[in-house]
Amino acid sequence: MRRIATLTPDAAPAKSAELLAGIVARHGGAGDMVSTMAHSPAILQGYLDFSRAMKRAAIPRKVSEKISLALQEWIGCGTCLAAHADAARSLGLSETDIALARQVTSTDARETALIAFALAVLAEPSSISDADIERLRAHGWSDRVIVEIPALVALNQLTGTFNLVVGLQPDEPAAAQAS
Repeated sequence: MRRIATLTPDAAPAKSAELLAGIVARHGGAGDMVSTMAHSPAILQGYLDFSRAMKRAAIPRKVSEKISLALQEWIGCGTCLAAHADAARSLGLSETDIALARQVTSTDARETALIAFALAVLAEPSSISDADIERLRAHGWSDRVIVEIPALVALNQLTGTFNLVVGLQPDEPAAAQAS
């Protein structure tokens, strides 16, 4: 159940109105999460900047979506699961790839190591050891990718928990596809 309403640019605080108007001008509309974030200009600006920055990450896009699917499965955000499943499909990932990612695995052992590491960063960051980092390096992951994982985890934590707190639910058709 929706707990906090979306805002239009007309109803948003000045800085949020400016940000929303820019999004609408570029994309023809703003999604429910972004329109709800507009209650706080600080959150909306931070999310937009962080999201843009992560688009320049070295983590391969298909792997990033697999990681996001695993993280959102653990967080429990159906809205994010549906969005990441749609993004994964648009990148050419199969339904099997999506299902495996939600189970924190992949047909590629290298990817599985990174997905599992990301979930450990989310669920139990104090358990990360030198051996975990060495295992990722042994799989060929660069230090750049390794240091980007906590940021990808943080972005997923922000969006997933935000949606759950404000009561955003996925549309029925999208939820059915993500299951």
